[in-house]
This record gives sequence, structure tokens and C-alpha cells, in this order.
Amino acid sequence: MRTQTSPTYPQALVDLLDEAGDRPCFEHGDRIVTAAQTLATMRRLAGAMRAAGFGPGTGIALMPGVSPEGFAAIFAAYALGARVSAVRPGLTAGQFAHLLGGGVDAIVFDPAAAGSDLIPVAGRTPLYSLGAHSGATNLLAHGAGAGGRDDLDGSPLVAAGRPEDIARVTYTSGSTGQPKGCAITYGALAADWTCAPDRWTPSMARLADGLDRCLLFGTLSSPVVMNYVLLSLFHGGVAVIPEEYPRPFFPGVVARYGITGTIMTVPRLYQLLDTLRDDPVDVSTLRSVMVSGSPLNPRRLADATRRLGPVVFSAYGQSEAGSLTLLTPDELSRYGEPALASVGRPHPEAEVSIRDRDDRPVPPGEDGEIYVRTPWQTSGYWGDPEQSAQVYVDGWVRTRDLGHLDGDGFLHLVGRTRDIVIVNAMVHYAGPIEQVLALHPDVDEAFVVGAPDERTGEAVHALIRPAAGRTPPREQLTALVRDTLGDGSVPATITFIPEVMVAPSGKPDKRAMLARYGAAPPAG
Repeated sequence: MRTQTSPTYPQALVDLLDEAGDRPCFEHGDRIVTAAQTLATMRRLAGAMRAAGFGPGTGIALMPGVSPEGFAAIFAAYALGARVSAVRPGLTAGQFAHLLGGGVDAIVFDPAAAGSDLIPVAGRTPLYSLGAHSGATNLLAHGAGAGGRDDLDGSPLVAAGRPEDIARVTYTSGSTGQPKGCAITYGALAADWTCAPDRWTPSMARLADGLDRCLLFGTLSSPVVMNYVLLSLFHGGVAVIPEEYPRPFFPGVVARYGITGTIMTVPRLYQLLDTLRDDPVDVSTLRSVMVSGSPLNPRRLADATRRLGPVVFSAYGQSEAGSLTLLTPDELSRYGEPALASVGRPHPEAEVSIRDRDDRPVPPGEDGEIYVRTPWQTSGYWGDPEQSAQVYVDGWVRTRDLGHLDGDGFLHLVGRTRDIVIVNAMVHYAGPIEQVLALHPDVDEAFVVGAPDERTGEAVHALIRPAAGRTPPREQLTALVRDTLGDGSVPATITFIPEVMVAPSGKPDKRAMLARYGAAPPAG
């Protein structure tokens, strides 16, 4: 693997913004925000954070929203060397409290951001806001001098993070009951290729070339979304945040704003294709459409290529290991079906090893568990050495996915070693959902299985064997899951079954039960 020699993260971004000057970086509704203005906001926020005592090792829970100011807040915290826990939308109050217990010294939030309703859970944790909010210090106003200057005494903004320090903790969906935090160091972030155009391969450069006007939506707490904003900025592009946010309408937004590139989940791609089929709109401005988050049906990928043209990229990655593979339009055109059925080829700096149950490498074409190693991988689960030891093995990350490499180097996914369901690109473990469902007094046994769903990639399906003579109300079951694990874990369907089918091993055969009893109408 490449030895990390990049400057301290995020110095490359600071230098880019300093050199770009009046070049537009963000288009937020009718507002144009230049590189110089973005850097000035970062400096102001860094000054206010420093005055509040933030520095290397400070734990910050950050709810950035989707705005230039939210972007600037994240990188101001990085520039000071803090440990940033970007809070994804959808956490329950209990999960947020768990996150705060992991060494969080302060909360920084956009009052308009999804999830800011969790602020009452903060207790005595100091609050800092990116706007007016009662009970919180407004960082954008704090310390601003005449004319809105920052309070860094004119000194340049220099990244202070140490390579070995934890820079970011990315929390999982919390479907195990409590979110797990994937911790990445400043050294690993600096080693990522996103902010290093001199290391882009021709395929990466072509992907970046389509991001002149990059549609930004979703959440900046997602490292994937953030990476594509950075890719656009380092290419020289503009991140476009439409007035319709947080629910931009596809494909009307593409036509209205002249969008050239975006990243989207598999269900969003399906929605785009279905909408274009029923209501054709000119989306010919698109040049790079990155699709990731869950397995992509080869038939729909072929449909997307026919409808949108040679602009669709696909990728595979994990929170623990970052971006791992890339499938390009050129490869789809050249290799056809073998490429369509794959998740692309590994990045040049990513190592992939397919291993059998005895941890031995297997030859091309043979299935096994996928192990990966990258310069930008996370270093473990924050505060959870036991889970870390199971996943991080001798410098490698166990993906717990099954697959194989073919003779042309394409990676094919064939299954998982974990009992999980991926809903809207978020991992949800079946076990905790089953345990919660079984808490209902009218439930004897509960089983959860994932099945393809064009709206969410996969959907949670619950198979319930009721207690004798009882029928638990579906709305009570869904409420129980929602209140305990959050919306993403709520079953899309609940089917009541008369008996439990078992496999030859003697274990419950969930797939056989789903095949026999089918799925009920969507749960309430």
C-alpha cells in the first residue's frame, strides 16, 4: 500500500480554498458562496471554537445540516484537530444519549438540521449552534469582528490534527440496539485519494469531470456524501443545494439547475428511472451519476445506461473500510454482462483478499469472505475493543460479505456472513429487531429477513408466530420497533405464520418461511 505522505488533513482543502479565491464553490438556492467566503466562514468558526476551548482531542457531536455553513463547521473542527462525531438523521433519543456518552465534550448543530430535535437529550453537554437558538452559543456570531471578520488575528488557518489522532467517528444505524462508531485517524483521512487529484486514475478523473455542478442533498454527516462534495470542489466544480431541499424532486431538479453529476442510492436511481418513464424530462446535462449503498440489479443498471447514457458509475464500500471498488461506464460498455453483474474493480490502492473458512486465499472465480485493506480504512470501533477484534484482523478489515473476483478483476458479491438487511443504504441487523418483536406478549417467535425492494433497496420483512389464540396488532409491533431501534428497522411487512420451518441444520429457515407464507400487505 502507498505510504501516507500527504499534508495534515484538511490542509489540502484549506489551501485549495485559499488559492481559488472568488471561484464559486456552493450554490445554495439563490445564494452563491465563493471559495474565499467558505474559507472565511471556516476561519470564523475555527476562531469561535478555539475560543470555546476546542482543540486536538476535543470530542464534538456535529449536526451540520446541508449548507455551506454546515460544511465549513465540519472542516473548522477538523482544522483544530478535534474528534468529530457527525450525527446522522434518524437516531432515537436513547441512541443519541449513547453517542454522547462516548467522550463528547460539546454539541455543534444547525437549528434547521434533521435531528436537532434531539437537543433536549444533551443534558449538561455544552451547546453551540450555527444560527440563533435559545440556550446555545451562536458560533457564527461569536467573536466576529467589524465587517464580519474572523477572530484568528489574521493568522492563516493551519491544520492541527496529529496523524495518529482520531479525526472522525462515523456511527452506524444503531440497529444492533446501540450505534457503533467507526473511528478514522487524521492520517487515514489524509491518505484518501479524494483530495489528491495527482493520484486520480483516468477513471476517477472521468468521474470527477462530471461533477461541474454536483447536486448536494442527503446529509453532510455521511462520509460518502462529503467525499463527493470534495471530489467536485477539487475538480473545480460547484456543489448545488436546491431550494427544494430536503426533498429535491427528481428529475425536475436536474433540468432546472443544469445538474451534471450526483451521488444517489439504488432506490433513488430506480425512482429516477420510473419517473422518467412516466414523465420524460431532459436530463441530458448529467455526465456522472454515482450509485452506491446496496446491491444494484444488473437489469436496472442496463436500463439506467440506456436511459441516461454512458454516465452511470457504481461503487462498493463500507463504513469500516471506505470506498473499495469502482465500476465505470467504459467498463460496462467493454465487458457487458460480466461487468453489469459486478461492483467494479478495486481501487489501485485498495487490496482485496477472498478467503475460505480457514482464512486461506481462494483462486479467482471461487466464493469466499471478502477481506480488504486500504490506506484510508478506519482503525476500529470507538470504545468497543471486543467488536473491533472481530472485524479488524492483522491490518485487514473483514467485510463479512461473500463474493469472488473474476478473471478480469471485477468483484462480485454473492451474499453476507451477517444476518442483516440494508434499508436505504443503512445496515440493520435482524437479531435486535427479532428480539424487540419477541418482547410483545402476543408473540411466541419472531424472524426477520430482507428482501429486494425498489423503494429502499431492501426491506425488513417480519415473520411472526403468535402466541396461541392471539393476534398481536401490527401497529403495536411496528411502534415497538420504531421506539426502540428507530424508523429504519421497522418491518415493511409483517406475516403471521402457523409454524416455524427448519433447515437440515435444525435452525429456523427464514427464506423457506418467506417463500411459503409470502409477505402480508405493508404494515401500519
